[in-house]
Amino acid sequence: MRPSSNLLRFIATVCAATAWTATVLAADVAAGKSIVRIKAGVSAPLKDETGTMWLADQGFAGGDVVGRDDNLAIANTKTPSLYRTERYSMTAFSLKVPNGKYVVKLHFAETFEGISGQGERVFSFNVEGKDFKDFDVFVKAGGANRAYIETVEVEIKDGQLDITFTPKVENPEINALEIIPAK
Repeated sequence: MRPSSNLLRFIATVCAATAWTATVLAADVAAGKSIVRIKAGVSAPLKDETGTMWLADQGFAGGDVVGRDDNLAIANTKTPSLYRTERYSMTAFSLKVPNGKYVVKLHFAETFEGISGQGERVFSFNVEGKDFKDFDVFVKAGGANRAYIETVEVEIKDGQLDITFTPKVENPEINALEIIPAK
């Protein structure tokens, strides 16, 4: 079955808008004046409950994405929509940014119904040389369906932010991340 011309025009419009957003964002990042927000697990930009825009899932190496019920309650946040999709089993994330100092915020919530206690998902990650060993989202957040943000200050010296993920028990997961130029 061939897609209708209206559907094709809609897809082209969405792709063009997404490409425009990414191009404008890249220019702002290169100028060192923009915060980059990426929502893992979504294929289109997302406006959260506070009106903040998040770019679609990008920059990750490997893994897969999953979404949870749109009505899933997430504690510890005013933006539960950020935590209802995730990327899991990825090995890395990278993004070209100008050299300088940044604050990186990694957003996590344990929403997989197969995890019901501590030690059931444990992984390590490294943000520009800063190690987080044996990270357990369930423990850090204080239980399932609770938001947790890990904040890391980094200095980029090679024009690229690099994050690696290493599984220990189950797969690494992440819901969103922010890259904020330091003042």
